[in-house]
Amino acid sequence: MIDLLHILTLIGSVAMLMYGMKVMSEGVQKMAGAKLRNVLGTMTTNRFTGLLTGSFITAAIQSSTATTVMTVSFVSAGLLTLAQAISVIMGANIGTTFTAWIMVVAGSGFNMRYVIYSAIFVSIVLIYSKKNINLGEFIMGLALMLLGLTTLKDNAAEMQLDKIDSVKEFFMSTSQWGFGSYLLYLLVGGLLTCCVQSSAAIMAITMTLCSSGVLDIHMGIALVMGENIGTTITSNVVALSASTQARRAAMAHLIFNLFGVVWVLCIFTIFVDAICDLVGVDPYSESIDGSMLTMVLAAFHTMFNVANVLILIWFVKPMERVVTMIIPDKKNGEEEESRLRFISGGLMSTSELSILEARKEILLFGQRCEKMFTLVRELLHTEKDEDFNKLYSRIEKYESITDNMEIEIANYLNKVSEGRLSAESKGAIQRMLREVSELESIGDSCFNLGRTMNRRRNYANEDFTEKQYEHIHNMMSLTGSALEQMNIVIARGEHQYVDFNVSYNIEHEINNYRTQLKNQNMLDINNKVYDYQIGVFYIDIISECEKLGDYVINVVQATREKKEW
Repeated sequence: MIDLLHILTLIGSVAMLMYGMKVMSEGVQKMAGAKLRNVLGTMTTNRFTGLLTGSFITAAIQSSTATTVMTVSFVSAGLLTLAQAISVIMGANIGTTFTAWIMVVAGSGFNMRYVIYSAIFVSIVLIYSKKNINLGEFIMGLALMLLGLTTLKDNAAEMQLDKIDSVKEFFMSTSQWGFGSYLLYLLVGGLLTCCVQSSAAIMAITMTLCSSGVLDIHMGIALVMGENIGTTITSNVVALSASTQARRAAMAHLIFNLFGVVWVLCIFTIFVDAICDLVGVDPYSESIDGSMLTMVLAAFHTMFNVANVLILIWFVKPMERVVTMIIPDKKNGEEEESRLRFISGGLMSTSELSILEARKEILLFGQRCEKMFTLVRELLHTEKDEDFNKLYSRIEKYESITDNMEIEIANYLNKVSEGRLSAESKGAIQRMLREVSELESIGDSCFNLGRTMNRRRNYANEDFTEKQYEHIHNMMSLTGSALEQMNIVIARGEHQYVDFNVSYNIEHEINNYRTQLKNQNMLDINNKVYDYQIGVFYIDIISECEKLGDYVINVVQATREKKEW
């Protein structure tokens, strides 16, 4: 008889399983998050290395969602092509099957409590001794996951689901509709995974139901197929507010799993029977060892994804064309410029990876500031009123974009700081907040330069002298070099060496040149080379460039202080 305690234990064990997987994934990502991203960014030269990379990373961090979200952000930033991303996502589907085999081991006859409580003891020692906190968290997460699985199995045995007539009748009645039953359980599996946002949790419940003897193995496998579709929803939700390429990558994930489900449904009974023969199980026998049924589910999950990859790995380019047709390019390219590329989909699976996402967004912020300054330099030599007004409006829009980016990145970093972070990462967040504040100031300076040029244009008919234009051009060249070097500093890799003295030397040149031009400007005004107001406009531009250079060096200093994580 099912009582309230059994129901609460069932819910609690599933929650413990999900939390354990989260802690375990966080632990391994904290240990090697940056390295995993570097692997993802570099080891995708062709479809096969991309496939292996996706499999390796997903098996390591026990989260296909994290791998897919990382891949989507890389595509959005242009660091991966869509074709490379598709191969990584295929690999992630294979890597995620490793979780099912962990469940098989946990559900075997071996008493896992010896392993679980020993692992909890070791993890507590590591965490509280602070020798290796991340490793301790990984071991603790593994222990909690195994404890959740073991409790789920034991609770199902105590509930004796196979002896409860109402439960047996429900599963029996829904299993008598032939092919319709497969579609029903496939839909249920997809909906449950979509709601819970954890295919591992639904897989554990499916294994428990099958091993208890209340769910037919064919229906259990239909649930597993539904889970494969449900798990793609996360990456598609993340990509909703991302770039066009990112949404295409997420759509490719959905198409990959949908294709697999369709062709397996066409030969469903044949495919399932072949898996059962491989494991050594008669699917039509009335008495089957429960542990063998869990092995059938794990074997199917693996073979389903492997077979799907073996078919589709040769059709990456056609898949790319299909998703491009489904999600066409936007007509207005500037709409893409106004949005964040990396963090618009919400926090990553761990705070550490979220910091890395924010770092990429800050680089994008710096690049947009550099582009805004390029527009300002172009504005200086724009003569036609219509072209000038159009360009000035773009600069004004960019100023609004930089304001929004500062707010959104700062809010994101504040949310990240609420998670569990090392002292090093907390310091990194403080430095990054300083960077975004200085970058927003760069955007303000660029807009101030544009406004000064606009006021000068509206001032009678007098223009700058050739000498003034030459000086402004030289100062802007120095400032542009400072911005370029700033972005090199922000973008530097984990072990990449950057000579910070280059930025400091440019800053000294800007300061000295500003002082020289300021003194010369007073002499020229006194000698009536040009009138006083033109001199004011001229020196405002020079001084604003020098001020912009100060903001640039502040960003460089904040970035230089950061330690590699």
